[in-house]
Amino acid sequence: MDWDNARVFLAIYRNGTLRGAAALLQIDQATAGRRLAALERSLDARLFLRTPAGYVPTGAGELAFAAAERMEQAADQLQRQMQGLDHRLSGVVRVASSEAIGSYFVMEAVKRLHARHPDITISLSTSIKLSNLTRREADLAIRNVRPDSPDLIHRHLARKDTGLYAAPSYLRQRGEPRPGTAFAGHALVTYQQSVLPGWSDVFCGEPTGNGRVAIELNSAMMIIDAVRAGLGIGELPVHMAARHPELVRIWPQRAGSYDLWLVMHGDLNRTARVRAVADAIVEVFEEE
Repeated sequence: MDWDNARVFLAIYRNGTLRGAAALLQIDQATAGRRLAALERSLDARLFLRTPAGYVPTGAGELAFAAAERMEQAADQLQRQMQGLDHRLSGVVRVASSEAIGSYFVMEAVKRLHARHPDITISLSTSIKLSNLTRREADLAIRNVRPDSPDLIHRHLARKDTGLYAAPSYLRQRGEPRPGTAFAGHALVTYQQSVLPGWSDVFCGEPTGNGRVAIELNSAMMIIDAVRAGLGIGELPVHMAARHPELVRIWPQRAGSYDLWLVMHGDLNRTARVRAVADAIVEVFEEE
């Protein structure tokens, strides 16, 4: 099985469309189609049913996926191990974090890193979704979930507090909520359920069942903007809200918390450029 063809097959299997697979692999759609056709000819099997809803794997496609995924794992492991022998302080390091963590912490880490090692390039991807480090979607990730995979190594970066905040314009119109009322009569700014399931059920220990969700968002930065615009009450990281002194903290005696972890695959622990980036990130959090 040709590995380039197998990569295209895996991308189609995971995305469900030829266009999505081509975009993921940064190739044109026609090339992706040719690669799939070549793989099907070499295996003498139809791997997908082409339907209006997308590409649906056949029975042969399901079998091929298991084999191709093992090829991918072996290829990724080889590449990680070779990177682990790399002592150069140059090249690209891919970092994954949320948008807020990228803005508030990673940017400062990159600034310090470039003062010491200007030949290291950072490729930063920001999303709430967890990157798969085993599949090499990133070299380093900052997560609020402690990893349980034995292949990943991690370091606790910080425990951050959250508080309840609202804009002065909102409070003039609606007043402060009363503790114990589950935000009755108040509007709330929350994450989308598909992004953080269950996160909006409780704000700083107060159930939200009687509140009205005014807007659901998929970004902490957008949540802050919505609270600043007076759309409702939000639970915000205290360190982020501190940059917006116009916001009013409600019930300052109440707080939530979450942990942040720096995660990398064990095979990359001795790669010089990855270690340099990790050290810069740790330094910023330690000073914070």
